[in-house]
Amino acid sequence: MTPRRPSPPSSRVDERVDFLIIGSGIGGLWTALKLADHGRVLVVTKKDEAESNTNYAQGGIAAVMSQVDSINQHIADTIAVGGELSHPKVVRRIVAAGPGLVNDLIDAGVQFTYTSRKHTMNTLDLGLEGGHSAPRVVHSADLTGQEIEASLLHGLSEHPNAEMYVHHLAIDLMLGPNDGQRACVGAIVFDRLRRIIRRISSPVTILATGGSGQVYRHTTNPMIATGDGLAMACRAGAVMGNLEFVQFHPTRLYHPRAQRFLISEAVRGAGGILRNRHGEAFMERYHPKRDLAPRDIVARAIVAEARRTGSRCAWLDLTHLRPAFVRERFPNIYKRCLKLDMNITREPIPVVPAAHYMCGGVATDLNAKTNIPGLWVAGEAAHSGLHGANRLASNSLLEAMFLASQAAESAARAMPRMRKHLPAKPPAKRLPPIGRVHQRHTGWKRLQKTMWDDVGIIRDRKGLSRATKILRELRREAEKRFRQQGINANTVEYRNATLVGYLISRSALAREESRGLHYRLDFPLPDDAHWKQDSELKGPVR
Repeated sequence: MTPRRPSPPSSRVDERVDFLIIGSGIGGLWTALKLADHGRVLVVTKKDEAESNTNYAQGGIAAVMSQVDSINQHIADTIAVGGELSHPKVVRRIVAAGPGLVNDLIDAGVQFTYTSRKHTMNTLDLGLEGGHSAPRVVHSADLTGQEIEASLLHGLSEHPNAEMYVHHLAIDLMLGPNDGQRACVGAIVFDRLRRIIRRISSPVTILATGGSGQVYRHTTNPMIATGDGLAMACRAGAVMGNLEFVQFHPTRLYHPRAQRFLISEAVRGAGGILRNRHGEAFMERYHPKRDLAPRDIVARAIVAEARRTGSRCAWLDLTHLRPAFVRERFPNIYKRCLKLDMNITREPIPVVPAAHYMCGGVATDLNAKTNIPGLWVAGEAAHSGLHGANRLASNSLLEAMFLASQAAESAARAMPRMRKHLPAKPPAKRLPPIGRVHQRHTGWKRLQKTMWDDVGIIRDRKGLSRATKILRELRREAEKRFRQQGINANTVEYRNATLVGYLISRSALAREESRGLHYRLDFPLPDDAHWKQDSELKGPVR
């Protein structure tokens, strides 16, 4: 990537590019690599270039890479874990693409873990995770996301058509006429270092903004995961789907000095056993697959056991495994816990569930296209129909790679035509002035507490109704702060997070059944007659 050029002395800068990509996780970077041969690509990211949910992904990418596995098995596992809500056609297309996408990553320089020195398909070290009927998780030790991110960033840095703006926070999408349609024609972006507004026009805009875990009190997501892409797309009129399905990872480390550190599901796949405060292995009471049950079941089981035994967490036990194996298979987890005075080869790891992954998002087709011309979405911000009511472990990187590839192919075809009709000037839009830098305020705590208490792992009508009312008020307060305090990272992110929290609560209140990640005490069973379909939010959000 070429260095970001100095900005002229102005509070607003107008630019034009061929492809605008918002977000620098696997979805954004893979799309950028694929598009760089077709025109000028600009990636904007609101923090450092490597800060994303991808970078924290420990497990790996699920793909059929073994003779003892099959595409049909992977499809069946995905649909079963997804509460029969996944779209079969979508699942088949994405799962079938998995082996080729893994090989694409290998060709891009990603160093996966192998069982021998001979790099052939059959010697990849394949992990087993919850919900999978066979080992199929391709990984790089327990830092897969970090390895993928580094490799893709390196590849992009060498392409002359690619440029990245770090510390650039997208505020809103720009809408205007393009080829006779109301289309997305770029985005308004806040350059946080130079404190200027950039209006970046582009015939193609791709959202790859990741998740929204920061709307919850407890999450594995980094601080940047405030649902920006979902909120911007919603305000622009995009169709949203399945937002009630928020995945809570069962095993976040329970420690005051490691609030967001994840203990990979691969730990249970390698033989880790969940125990309660009495040392009892309890998962056999909740599911036939015990510790390898789907994540929604494991998370609820941990909550139930904690309540039953009067504890604040569960414990993940690896002490029966060979210490050398644990250190070699999970070097990052072992070292991080050791720094916290925990030797996981000798003592169990305290764990609790935490908000981890958004299974719904901006509705896309198999080409990653939305209902808004000029707007594509890839990665966690997208709702493609793969995950249904619950994501099968390590299918997220697979979906991100697939949608990024499809978005690049589709956008490359569309760009020349749409570029001809791109407005000469960015559409006029009134914005607040740039404000002073503010720290997170008490509204964040109220948002996160409301979401955790009433829109969390276990829900009911009373709590969801209360939450929806509170979140509607917080949305109004957030818009007021945005107008009065001006543009800064806190007002922009708070505005987005309150909207996303409200959308999640409203969707959860509407779905009167329990399915996958969405569990309601007042509707404890699935209701196929009324609810075996996607939930969608269209039009203005009130």
